[in-house]
Order: sequence, then structure tokens, then C-alpha cells
Amino acid sequence: MYSEKVLDHYRHPRNLGEIADATAAVETTNPVCGDLLKLWAVERDGCIADVKFKVTGCIPAVACASWLTEMMTGKSVDELRGVTPAEIEAALDGLPSASRHASVLASDGLKRLLQALES
Repeated sequence: MYSEKVLDHYRHPRNLGEIADATAAVETTNPVCGDLLKLWAVERDGCIADVKFKVTGCIPAVACASWLTEMMTGKSVDELRGVTPAEIEAALDGLPSASRHASVLASDGLKRLLQALES
């Protein structure tokens, strides 16, 4: 049902936790399924120096958030602007159609985080 990459990120989530002195912190939710994603990031010199997440949700929600935070580290804000749900899904070797909301949640969280970093 789930790819090995999805299961690996679910079983061994990267960057799980909070950052007390984050440059920005955001929260986003999927009102249909109730999944909740919180992201914290530290920006230094226009790049993401550290990022953490917490998620309440399904296996793919955890996997998408884990992959997202791993990918974000060291990237510039400009590099992160174009990340799409499809890119997240592809990086995890796909998601079942009923689980695609998880990549949208991660993408929405990233958009909110980037907006918070710019304000």
C-alpha cells in the first residue's frame, strides 16, 4: 500500500520536534481529515538552517512532513517557493489517491512558513 520511502519516513521521522527560538513557526490543518501540521524554522542568511515538525495525522502525513523538512535544510527561501504536492509525492515514490491530502498539507505548511519568514 505505501512505498518503502513513505514507511521509512514514518518509522524514522527526520527533524521531529520543536524549536524554541525559531525564526518562524506555523500551523496548518486539513479540515476534511483533521490532520494537523506544525513547522518551526530558523533562517540564517536567507537559508533554512534548522527545521522541525510535529504532525497529528496519518502515516503519509508524517512521511510527507519528514521528507519536506529533510529537503528544506540548507535551501534558500527562493529555492523552496516552487515545491508542489506532486513533487513531495514523487520524492516518496507516490501516495495512494486517498492519501494525497498529506502532500497538500505539507505543501500548504511550507507556503505558510515561507510567508511567515518574509514578514
